[in-house]
Amino acid sequence: MTRIALITGGSRGLGRNTALHLARQGVDLVITYRTGADEAEKVVAQAQELGRTAVALPLDVADASTFAEFAGTVRGALTEHWGRDSFDFLVNNAGIGRNASFAELTEDVFDELVNVHVKGVFFVTQALLPLITEGGRIVNVSTGLTRFTIPGYSAYASMKGAVEVLTRYLAAELGPRGITANTVAPGPVETDFGGGVVRDNVELNGFLASRTAMGRVGLPDDIGGAISALLTGGNAWITAQRIEVSGGMLI
Repeated sequence: MTRIALITGGSRGLGRNTALHLARQGVDLVITYRTGADEAEKVVAQAQELGRTAVALPLDVADASTFAEFAGTVRGALTEHWGRDSFDFLVNNAGIGRNASFAELTEDVFDELVNVHVKGVFFVTQALLPLITEGGRIVNVSTGLTRFTIPGYSAYASMKGAVEVLTRYLAAELGPRGITANTVAPGPVETDFGGGVVRDNVELNGFLASRTAMGRVGLPDDIGGAISALLTGGNAWITAQRIEVSGGMLI
């Protein structure tokens, strides 16, 4: 049976890269987007060029009130395009970056981060749980900032720390269904995330690269390839793990 992955925030950045890596591994796709419908359709077209079936669905992971309806939409798409009522892999990737010192971070920004990175991951996974096949796999995207610190990311990293704890609980509670749950924690990566600061700020890029064992910051392929390998490889016995993909940042 064809494997199907659902990737939140799959229209750009690491989500897009992960989607295309999975498509090359023979995995069909359901990707979500918040505002980038055109970008999402480009990913769908690229997956189709690789011989895969793919659909793009709108989803605002900050709005938990929409998740039940979204799950129904996913069920309808599965029936329409694949003639089944379940999918195999869930990648909780959608996110936002906010940089502010602890002393200056506002409550509004804090709440925004909670809604996207904690409440969103928790309740969208809950809503989709009946649709995840027995023996399926979940990957939650975290950050290297839960292990090492860079000033300005106290709130963002705290949210991702919560996701890492949640992942272990998912592994424990879903294990009887044969479902694995793991966290992939990227180090600094050259994408448009956070305004593209790692990609576009040459001085910062060089500084971060100098702190890695591999001597460079990450590229989208480094992360997309790692997530794809974790989902499609012989990794059914790996669960409840935090896998950092940072090129050996600050070891």
